[in-house]
Amino acid sequence: MKKKSSYEGLQENVRRLKTPEIEVWKNQYPDRVYTISLDVPEFTCICPKTGLPDFAAIRIDYSPRGRCIELKSFKLYTIFFRSIGIFHEHLINRMLDDFVRACRPRWARITGVFNPRGGITTTVTRAYGKQEHR
Repeated sequence: MKKKSSYEGLQENVRRLKTPEIEVWKNQYPDRVYTISLDVPEFTCICPKTGLPDFAAIRIDYSPRGRCIELKSFKLYTIFFRSIGIFHEHLINRMLDDFVRACRPRWARITGVFNPRGGITTTVTRAYGKQEHR
């Protein structure tokens, strides 16, 4: 009989997690292809196994269409995770889902570089769409 993992069941509801709304504003240059980069150098969340804080640098690069991300609401969105137990991989996937839902970019890429745990640095990247160059 296979031994049950002590991590089993810790993230079953991650896709149903109620996160704050990310507000947007109307892009006056939707005909132009350009890149916006957002850096969150002091991101924190909680390890769902130990309850200890996880620290990361999050970078988001995206090319807007009709809407751009409003920064104050995005800051509040990131602060929400300070008390949430979430695996690094799930965080980046969920963050990109919420980001794309909010602004419908041409493309987006989110990278999280998490501080070492047990001597291992975790870097998780997820992309949406195809990056264009003009």
